[in-house]
Amino acid sequence: MKGYYEGCPYCRLMRSLAYTGVGMGIGSGTAYLLGASQQNIYMSGIVVSAIIVFGMLDKKKKNKRSR
Repeated sequence: MKGYYEGCPYCRLMRSLAYTGVGMGIGSGTAYLLGASQQNIYMSGIVVSAIIVFGMLDKKKKNKRSR
């Protein structure tokens, strides 16, 4: 049981920033290991972080609709 409200704007902002950081690390790290240029490393990080953030956002909305 959680002792705080998950839907507050500050909590959602901090959660999305955390997912963005994780996605940026995964995408950039993978591109770096594959030997991509610096521009492609940044683009890969941005794309992967967007996929993670919007994927989690969509997943949360589906769970709320099913309840």
